[in-house]
This record gives sequence, C-alpha cells and structure tokens, in this order.
Amino acid sequence: MKNTLFRKALFPGKYIQGAGVLGELPALASLFGKRGLILASASALGRLLPASGIDLASHSMVADPFGGECCETELARLAAVIRRNGNDVLVAMGGGKTIDTAKIAADRAGIPVIVVPTIASTDAPCSGCAVLYSDQGVFESVHYQKMSPAAVVVDTQIIANAPVRFLVAGMGDALATWFEAKSCNDTRSQNECGGLATLSGLNLARLCYDTLLGYGAAAKIAVEQQIVTPALERIVEANILLSGIGFESGGLASAHAIHNGLTALSETHAFYHGEKVAFGTLAGLHLTDAAPEVIDTACSFCEQVGLPTTLAGIGLANIDSDRLMLAAEKACDPTSSIHHEAGVVTKDKVLHAMLAADAIGTRRKQKPCC
Repeated sequence: MKNTLFRKALFPGKYIQGAGVLGELPALASLFGKRGLILASASALGRLLPASGIDLASHSMVADPFGGECCETELARLAAVIRRNGNDVLVAMGGGKTIDTAKIAADRAGIPVIVVPTIASTDAPCSGCAVLYSDQGVFESVHYQKMSPAAVVVDTQIIANAPVRFLVAGMGDALATWFEAKSCNDTRSQNECGGLATLSGLNLARLCYDTLLGYGAAAKIAVEQQIVTPALERIVEANILLSGIGFESGGLASAHAIHNGLTALSETHAFYHGEKVAFGTLAGLHLTDAAPEVIDTACSFCEQVGLPTTLAGIGLANIDSDRLMLAAEKACDPTSSIHHEAGVVTKDKVLHAMLAADAIGTRRKQKPCC
C-alpha cells in the first residue's frame, strides 16, 4: 500500500480576479485574521498601496518592505516581524520572490497567506510550493507548504499597467502546462502533489492551452495599451489560475526540466522563467516526437506573442554543442521531471531536441511561410 499512487489535487482557498479588486483586500483579510501584515515589493509599497486608497491602520494592517530575495536571511527577518507584531494573517503583494517568501513564512508561522500578484509572469501565486535561494540568489531547494494560499487576489488593472513582457512570459510558462500534464498522465507519473493527475487538473491544463491560443495575442495588445479587456481577463486567469492548478495537479515533464537545464548557462539569466520554459516546451515537443501540426501551432503561438523560438532568443546565439550539453545534462538529472516523459530520455536526445527546435525556429524567422 505504501507504493500506491492516489489521485491528488491542490487548489487555493479563494480566487478573486478583476479590475479594482485590490480594494477588497482589507475585508478579505479580516476573514482570516485580526492583525494583518503585508509583505510588499518596492513597487507595491511605493506606488500601488498608496494609490489604492486603503487605510491600513483602520483595518489593523501594516506593510513591510520585502528584502529582495527569498532566502533564509529574509525569512528569519520576517519571522521576527510576525512575532513582534503578533500578526495572524500574511499578505504577499509583488512578484514571484515576494510571494514565495510570504508563502514559506506563513507556513512556518502557522498562519494563512493571501497572495496579491502585481504581475502575471508565472503560475506561482496559486501553488502550494515555493523556491528558496541563497542570499546571493542561487537556487537551493523547493519548499512545499502544508496548505495552498488561503486566497489569491488578482487586480487586472494592476496587471494591465505592468510591462507587457511579464504577461508574455506568463504565457510562456502556461504554454507548457497542457503538454506536461498530458505526459504525466500518459506515463502515470507523479504530479506536484505527489499523486496521479486528476480529471480537473488535466482538463484545466487543456483549457489553459486553448485559452492561450484563442486570446493571447489580443491580451498582449490590451497590456500594450494598459487597458483591461475580456481577452486580458481570460489570459490572466490562464497564466495564474488554470496554469497554477494545471501544473500542480497535472504534473511537470520536459519543458520545465529543460528550463532548469538552461539555467546552468549564465547567458540565460537575463531572461524570465516563462521565456525559457517556452523554448523548453518547443524542444520538448521534438523530444517526444509530437505531430508536425502540434509543433507548428506552438511555434506560431510563440511567434505571435513574442516568445523565444530559438536559442538566440534566450541569449545563446552561436553557442557550441559542448556548452549546450551542460544544459542537457542538468535537464537529465536523475530526479528531473524530464523522466516523466515516455521512454528513456538521455542527454544526447535532449541536446538534439534543443538543436532541432532552434533550427526550425531560425528557419521560420528566415522564411515565415514555412
């Protein structure tokens, strides 16, 4: 019985999305505690909170600036603040590292966390895991919380006012969701909950993919104009909620493994998570012998919204095969999610998949009709 895999899924307690929804934060926080602490990024503390008109003091809430890195030093500092203030609910307002820090801190303190993302660049806000780094920003471990966030509050006007590259990167992260969930289901591999994929996880992953294809280009235009449209609302939901549930309850496979491999190359560090995941998705489709029409659809989507389709697009122009092999080797680590794919995956196969994706992406740029 110990080796039995059950179907498992994780969901945030509440998900609330819409233009101006930040104003609902005090009332929502009061449902979970009496003394709220907001861990706020620099932009949230300096611009978004003052512009919201929320009187924190009248709602027994205080804001504290995020230190800049999700590391043990910042977690220790935040733990001391929570103890000193007697806070019983923690709010994360900012990007991925602010959110991850608050999720870990709340888990350790045994208090609920409310997540208020200020960008839609990844699917992290809804998940029950967080990435821990060293003080210098080097990856150390993945921290799994006992519970998913108590609530996720997404103000789409804030998302619309953020740089468009964040939204596009979020679409790159979300693009992998269906392909990876399907692979895990086909091979009966574990999802991120430690079980088998659920019907809800699989179907939400597929809905995520279909939503990206249908509304991604229009949502990008909306953010370029800093306006909220139905297309943007759909893509924000796809990037954050559908992809978040889809990856956690569906599972990860080659796309994120190749992303992790690419991080071994310093040239890629200036590129966002979702941008590298997008290229990892294209390479993964070659690795798994996806149908030509599937590869063409994924390439066309990336080209349409501005996601990288070549190695040059993630800082690796003219890289030699020996250096690229470093990424392939890291992607094939024995614990890597790449082994959720069917068959035996080797570093040579991964290297060739990346080179194939790059060659086709380059050819398409030279001759878009092909």
